Amino acid sequence: MMKMMVIATVFILLFTLVFGIHRNKGSAMTSAINDADLTIFYRLNKEYVAKDVIILNFADERQVSRVVATAGDTVDITEEGLVINGALQKEADGSLRTTRYEEGVEFPLLVAEGEVFVLADNRGNATDSRIYGTVRTKDTLGKVIMLLRKREI
Repeated sequence: MMKMMVIATVFILLFTLVFGIHRNKGSAMTSAINDADLTIFYRLNKEYVAKDVIILNFADERQVSRVVATAGDTVDITEEGLVINGALQKEADGSLRTTRYEEGVEFPLLVAEGEVFVLADNRGNATDSRIYGTVRTKDTLGKVIMLLRKREI
């Protein structure tokens, strides 16, 4: 009985202090992460690089987004698409283009120290840094390290 309590305590501590679990809602990250997929994220290292998928809070809801720019990068969205440090970025889906929203941040935008610029993978109608601007890394929850797909049986 004591061994089970120790194992349960270690498991609870690991998943409250070191790791986190999030069930994705919506289609903002489709097809990388689908609705109802389970993500496990690492809380302790918040030194992100471009392409990292992170969990953050926006409007009191957890959100999954992809880091596209980090401190010191200049982000612009032009007619051609997403431009980082003057270089047009190749979109994962060649048929889609990153576009600006009428409301939201002004471009070009310089990402400050301790911040990241995030975009959803399914950018057509997603709420991301185009709306709310850069995200302070200390306000993020962590980096996604594992994905468990929802399966229909």
